[in-house]
Amino acid sequence: MRVLRPTVSAGRLLFLWLRLPLRPPGPRLSSGRAAAAGALERAMDELLHRAVPAMPAYGLREKTPAPAENQCADFVSFYGGLAEAADRAELLGRLARGFGVDHGQVAEQSAAVLQLLQQPREAAVLLQAEDRLRYALVPRYRSLFHHISKLDGGVRFLVQLRADLLEAQALKLMEGPHVRVLVSNSLCWQQCGDGLDVFPSEGQRSPLSISGNERGAEKHVLRMVFFRVPEPGAGHLAFTVRNAAEHQAEAVHPVKNWADMKRRVGPYRRCYFFSHCSTPGEPLIILHVALTSEISSSIQTIIVKESPTSETEERDKITTAVLYSLSLTQQGLQGVELGAFLIKRVVKELQKEFPHLGTFASLSPIPGFTKWLLGLLKSKAKDHGRNELLTDSECKEISKITGGPVNETLKTILSSSEWAQSEQLVRALQAPLMRLCAWYLYGEKHRGYALNPVANFHLQNGAVMWRINWMADVSLKGITGSCGLMVNYRYFLEDTATNRTTYLSSKSIKASEQVLSLVAQFQKNSKL
Repeated sequence: MRVLRPTVSAGRLLFLWLRLPLRPPGPRLSSGRAAAAGALERAMDELLHRAVPAMPAYGLREKTPAPAENQCADFVSFYGGLAEAADRAELLGRLARGFGVDHGQVAEQSAAVLQLLQQPREAAVLLQAEDRLRYALVPRYRSLFHHISKLDGGVRFLVQLRADLLEAQALKLMEGPHVRVLVSNSLCWQQCGDGLDVFPSEGQRSPLSISGNERGAEKHVLRMVFFRVPEPGAGHLAFTVRNAAEHQAEAVHPVKNWADMKRRVGPYRRCYFFSHCSTPGEPLIILHVALTSEISSSIQTIIVKESPTSETEERDKITTAVLYSLSLTQQGLQGVELGAFLIKRVVKELQKEFPHLGTFASLSPIPGFTKWLLGLLKSKAKDHGRNELLTDSECKEISKITGGPVNETLKTILSSSEWAQSEQLVRALQAPLMRLCAWYLYGEKHRGYALNPVANFHLQNGAVMWRINWMADVSLKGITGSCGLMVNYRYFLEDTATNRTTYLSSKSIKASEQVLSLVAQFQKNSKL
């Protein structure tokens, strides 16, 4: 297997030379830039025609030799030398537009299938024609990604390339259907024509394993973090607590220090992560779990509470598993269903460890609630009539505390975290914010599904919207992002498949009486 190392090939030297005229001195700046841009574009086209292998004829698809490793490595090296996001977007745009599906072949094979459907033929003939059509629908660049994934470090490169694609889309550097198709094909988590599957889907076999990155080992590995020194001989496969802390920068509840990390992997706590055989010991996604006697209603009791004095868990007191932090460590994996896959695997692992464990739930943040609420207050400010979000008594109480008009006052105080320091405001805002939050989670939709991304994630997994919790996260992030509110999604394991199907097919949200009662209160007291 070839190792991806920085090299200075003839092509690389040409690329570096082409970059030099981008900042020429004097009055020739404009013409110099144009010439350099044109040269760079020609270099990109030459690279793509050399590096992206042509699609073999259908009959020779399994007999055609793989392209030389140098071709894939040249693409990786060239791409790595592009320092500007715009240049990377330009290269990927050319790849998407010029090396995708051969539409002529698709039309030809589609016509062949239609012709066979109009006249009696043996089933085998029709099935082969359909297979030829499927083959024609595979983008040409999929073969490039497939061969890059075989290089040492290739999967990591593809994950970063996908992160660049998502960033370019967000910055409007790349747009259009060709780009969306490229994003969906930039990682081989879907089956390729030859069976490659870098990130297995949930239906595929991928047994749990704590160690084992030997040749031929499973590509997906689940590991659990322990607060202890790795055993001798564990080598690079050991994932220590310090390694875990280094990958928590983007966590839902960021790890503050070593003591904080110890609490999260000590007694009554579990920390699991998926790694990949191409990046041993490096987590792709991390899940933190609290083992408790009830469904937690406050994140402070989980991450701030002092570690138990006893290092021994009282197993008979553990009846509930609370999933309180799920974090991707790679931006390029956004949209890949690793989170749902990880939760299912962790539930099975916990059931093995605690056969009597019967309750599984999350304690989830509500990102976007404050932003949505402030936008709602802003739109209502244009209406100088009665406040339609709060009752008359709530308006009077809040005005009495703040000494100003409710709409303007709420927009001001909810834009900061200082209101949470006032017991009077906390008490006065509880009822209206609870029912507004219930409506945001249950009633606000995007294409018929829950607008809130975390809610949509858990509902797609078959969970029930169980309980909304007041002042559940009093951190700065919790107050400013979701007014201190958090929500429990509960997993009734025997019903998750049915709930998932119902949500995805009829877009119906399964919710508890508490949530539905708050929604009913909102509908009675508010008008949107």
